[in-house]
Amino acid sequence: MEPKEKLLNILSRSLERSTFKKLVLSRPKDKSVIRSEAKRIGGENGEQIRLETFYTDGKARQTNISALAAASALCEAFMDQYRQLNLMTTGGDCEAKISKGGKMFVSSAPNEGEATAPEPHNKEKNHILKENVPCDFLEKLGICDENGRVYDKKQPKFRQINRFLEYVRDISAQLPENELRILDLCCGKSYLSFAVYYYFTKLCGKKVELTGVDLKPDVIQYCSETASELGYDGMNFICADISKLETKNQPHLVMSLHACDIATDIVLETAVRQRAKVILSTPCCHKELFRHYDKELPGWNALGGLAEQSMLRQKMSEALTDALRCLYLESEGYEVSAVELTDPENTPKNLLIRAVRRNLSENVSKARREEYVRLRDSFYGASGGIR
Repeated sequence: MEPKEKLLNILSRSLERSTFKKLVLSRPKDKSVIRSEAKRIGGENGEQIRLETFYTDGKARQTNISALAAASALCEAFMDQYRQLNLMTTGGDCEAKISKGGKMFVSSAPNEGEATAPEPHNKEKNHILKENVPCDFLEKLGICDENGRVYDKKQPKFRQINRFLEYVRDISAQLPENELRILDLCCGKSYLSFAVYYYFTKLCGKKVELTGVDLKPDVIQYCSETASELGYDGMNFICADISKLETKNQPHLVMSLHACDIATDIVLETAVRQRAKVILSTPCCHKELFRHYDKELPGWNALGGLAEQSMLRQKMSEALTDALRCLYLESEGYEVSAVELTDPENTPKNLLIRAVRRNLSENVSKARREEYVRLRDSFYGASGGIR
């Protein structure tokens, strides 16, 4: 059986038997396109396939295709516009690829799965912040208009804010019920500061004292003016070096979005020094460990040829850096998890380190500290990492 015929047969069977879950078209030929996704939807006119295409300018366009014609349409779209197709069904997955020379390869067909119902035609996304609902801080920050319509180019930022708020909601049980003290370190333009303040004050009815800290005077002035114009009286912004920051009262939550390179280490060290109950930090720009590459150091030596390729060493440096950060927090008595912040298509800086202070035994903390120091020194040598 020819690859095209095989793929068409697999698509047709998954649609006819209602085992089709999702299809993703990637590696587009058009550089203005990111990818396309297809899913089954129900409606008054019967079952259809909704094909949504995402573009590099932040826009997305949807096309509805009759379920009867969908197999052929999806197959043709793949062959004309993309080089990879991934089909997910209740019986397993199938992958198809087209080489640069134009040769198609199709993996084995999925097993027979159970039939499922399509999604409702107008399924509402379960966001904490709703689209098309006016929101003062989102409008002020240029994410939506006065009617709550999120601008196309701001959709990734809107999704990022909502996802972060979901993590905030998940850890809210670890925080005091009424009054909260929050620090946003290396706050920048403070999208998340305003979102978290809005969530706790407007949606949860809590009293919040939130302080944003950054080294840039113009950023602090902008944030201070924005908070004042919004009437967010519990927000305060200061220009300061976070490594020297001292607060009168212990913060309940310390957060930081994309503090660059070792700034994330300083954020975590400061949060630990302030004995924060909860830490939410998204690192970025992992340069420090990459610069410490030395074949003579035990850690790098153990990796051998795995670290010789520059690009692969960079990726390993990112993973090792964040793993060491998690170990450091565990050694300080925190329960830690590293989770995905949002869709990787929205931002490559996609890791969230989530830490909650627990009453861990001294032996456990000591063991984690010894492990952290051993690994830190084996990759950094005499300098680098959180000391």
